[in-house]
Amino acid sequence: MPRVGLTTEKVAVMGAELADELGFDQVTISEIARRCGVRVASLYSHVKGSDDLRDRIAVMALDDLADRGGEALAGRSGRDALVALGNVYRDYAIEHPGRYDAARLPVTDEDAGRRHSQMMRAILRGYDLTDADETHAVRLLGSIFHGFISLERGGGFERSEPSSAESWERILETLDAMLLSWPRTNAR
Repeated sequence: MPRVGLTTEKVAVMGAELADELGFDQVTISEIARRCGVRVASLYSHVKGSDDLRDRIAVMALDDLADRGGEALAGRSGRDALVALGNVYRDYAIEHPGRYDAARLPVTDEDAGRRHSQMMRAILRGYDLTDADETHAVRLLGSIFHGFISLERGGGFERSEPSSAESWERILETLDAMLLSWPRTNAR
């Protein structure tokens, strides 16, 4: 069934839906055109090409994650904020696997990625870190969140006990303890 009234935003949303269905690496302009019942050339009035489409999906996913993160962090600090944001990332990866993969790409819109860094830094204010140490801690949290989620999604924890959910809880507890005992530097 052809879709009328295509816009750049609608094409990006369809790309995001396709990413969740088939995987982000399977998103193509030709598949979106097929699903819309239009010619591939028709989509080029809405997106410049595959790279532009992928970038738009990534920005959309980053914005969605940041919105969810902002809601989850409202009124929380310290360990509660850390757990809330970690769960936002993990839940998003389960709910929107293709968009989650897209959100991990570098994007042309610097503000999209900056919101995530600001959320991480907001969490870290409760741990009394220097600016430099906050940067290190943001990188640590991102590495652990994304590393665990990638391994879990890839089936890396399916054949052993305890459950990955239990490990996730323990990891978040350990992160909190680690941040509370972050080594002090002379750079204060």
